[in-house]
Amino acid sequence: MKKSILLLTFLIAAIAGEAKDLKAVVLTTTPQMHCESCENRIKNNMRFERGVKKIETNIAEQTVTITYDAEKTSVEKILDGFKKFKYTARPLKKGEKIKRNENEECPLM
Repeated sequence: MKKSILLLTFLIAAIAGEAKDLKAVVLTTTPQMHCESCENRIKNNMRFERGVKKIETNIAEQTVTITYDAEKTSVEKILDGFKKFKYTARPLKKGEKIKRNENEECPLM
């Protein structure tokens, strides 16, 4: 019985510790994403930023959606993270669509 109560207490504490303030931001980047290498560059660099939990990219829509722990980072710090690998990023306004720049060449090809 004592073991069951101890196990239950541990599980409740673990679940409470997992309850984080997760938020998401949708960004677009410069240079734009052209290929899988562009996506991988963003994902591989941004995954090391403190508080980043999930990164989703969409070449067709030119978006990067980052889910982050708001207790550990902010949108401003995420934007600064892009600068570390010579990209810039900005949050999209609700409903904003980005046109792909056909004149821009992929920096990774």
